[in-house]
Amino acid sequence: MTGRRMILAGVVAAALALPVVAQAQAYSCTAPQGPQRIRPDLPTDKQPRRVVPIGSYTLAITWSPQYCREHGDRGSFQCGSANRFGFTLHGLWPDGKGAAWPQYCRQTGLIPAAVVRRHICATPSAQLMQHEWAKHGTCMSGYSPARYFRQSNALYGRLRYPDMDVLSRRDLTAGDLARAMAGANPGLRPDMMRVTATRAGWLDELWICLDTAFRYTRCPAHQGGVSPSSPLKIWRGGR
Repeated sequence: MTGRRMILAGVVAAALALPVVAQAQAYSCTAPQGPQRIRPDLPTDKQPRRVVPIGSYTLAITWSPQYCREHGDRGSFQCGSANRFGFTLHGLWPDGKGAAWPQYCRQTGLIPAAVVRRHICATPSAQLMQHEWAKHGTCMSGYSPARYFRQSNALYGRLRYPDMDVLSRRDLTAGDLARAMAGANPGLRPDMMRVTATRAGWLDELWICLDTAFRYTRCPAHQGGVSPSSPLKIWRGGR
């Protein structure tokens, strides 16, 4: 084999070893018919109204197979057999300039049914959407529910993902997943996201850090998540 062919063979082998980049993570989703039941989401003594200046944002995405494994509600829209999700959009969270964050900044009614229908295949729970708007979206100046979900879904929709099935079959650390995610998204570095996991070490969520212009930025030291060296397992949903 010539030197050029050996180099080409090495490049091909390396490419085959890398996880395939995937687009949006609703593997299959049929939106429910008719209006969804939503109840108001209000501040409490444990989760009070708190108004502080916004210093950055966090885009939180949830690994749906693990969520459904833990909650076990197979009759729900998210976990029902007719739908299958990978990463779903948890929410877009304003962060403060320190460790405290704003929440429940102003009173609000229920989000419009049209907004729910438009975005429910990204955030597959109408009640979660109400919670995200009430707790987080109301703290974003000049935002309506439609604008809040349009912004959060635009950020979520541009994300690309490594092949989670391939990664789930490897000995993995949280840092390995962060590096694979960074490799699939230009401009995103491992230190610009946090991996959260269950106590047993199963992947729960990814938290992606953003500046006030919604650009990827290094996560602050106080941001949560497990250590990059922590072993990580990925539940495949029985596949």
